[in-house]
Amino acid sequence: MRDYELVFIAHPEVEEEGLADIREQIRGLIISKGGQVTTVDLWGRRRLAYPIAKQLEGHYVVMQLELDPVHLPELEWMMRLDTRIMRRLLIRSDG
Repeated sequence: MRDYELVFIAHPEVEEEGLADIREQIRGLIISKGGQVTTVDLWGRRRLAYPIAKQLEGHYVVMQLELDPVHLPELEWMMRLDTRIMRRLLIRSDG
């Protein structure tokens, strides 16, 4: 198991229930693969540095997680298919 930090930006039209659904979907996949989500930090709706799909704002979410690297492609694939997620970044934490 390794520590990772996942940051994603959800579409600004996604409501709180939809944002909670995205988080639970990601958490469910991680737990089903034997990992765990250690922290979830909601940054809220913020202005983007540059337009993404003609959107100027998005909901930022930061998650700290532990997961076996074998399951990373499946997590990336699931997030890529979700049209509510505009951008995502998954990096390995040194801590």
